[in-house]
Amino acid sequence: MVFHPPVQIIAKGAGAGKYKTGLEWWNMVLRGFMAGAYIAMGGALATVCSTGVAANLGDGFAKLILGAVFPVGLIIIVLTGAELFTGDAMLAPLAAFIHKISWASVINLWIWVYIGNLIGSIVYAYIMANGPFVSFNAAGVATVNSLGLTAVNIALGKVSYVGLAGMWSAFLKAIACNWLVNLAILLGICADDAVGKIFGIWFPIMAFVASGFEHCVANMYFIPAGIMTAGYLNADQIATITPAKLATLNYVTMWTNNVIIVTIGNIVGGLLFVGILYWIAFKKEIEALE
Repeated sequence: MVFHPPVQIIAKGAGAGKYKTGLEWWNMVLRGFMAGAYIAMGGALATVCSTGVAANLGDGFAKLILGAVFPVGLIIIVLTGAELFTGDAMLAPLAAFIHKISWASVINLWIWVYIGNLIGSIVYAYIMANGPFVSFNAAGVATVNSLGLTAVNIALGKVSYVGLAGMWSAFLKAIACNWLVNLAILLGICADDAVGKIFGIWFPIMAFVASGFEHCVANMYFIPAGIMTAGYLNADQIATITPAKLATLNYVTMWTNNVIIVTIGNIVGGLLFVGILYWIAFKKEIEALE
């Protein structure tokens, strides 16, 4: 397996960031849409595969299953050239540091890719909430199955960050998440062959999901999927979860209790803990390559 030394990984990452900022806005949205859907595919698979595991094998094993299958999303993104906001939080700034592109172009990329990620995530959430998470009878009446109940409970957990302490917790989880996500991207750049890229990506992503960290694009899928599925709950299922708790799950709390603070934390994790640190660490070597 051919792999690149660290200084070349950083240089190649900066080159990728420069290329990404040069895309047309509609292409950023299109590639962002694909990436949002791919991350959602990993999230949906994780929901399905982890259902019932904790009750039989314990919480730790359930987390391991979640982490083991979720990386499929980022693997597809890296190997097919889609655009993920959390990866661009590191790659685009690297290009600004090394290739001296404008920060306006970095922000432009972030905005359009973020919009695309959101659209793709919600589209896939709709597919899951009206497909695998429910069963319809001949009259068209839906019943939420065990997979759907897992989706609702995941979403409820995602909007449970309230108060200053809760926001701080979500922020720290978001930093740690994108620290690992961008290390996965660098490891993906490290290898030239598909198998090497897959293994490089898989381990850090497994670590972030199994650890319970927060990813803004993944949550753009998890929370809408839970909201949409909750609309099909019957009276008995609502009583089990409790109406008051379900009332906290909506598109307002999606942003105020999770996505906004998680997005900020993800930017810090990718930009500061990977992009800036590696640029400082290898600045002299990179300058010698030019």
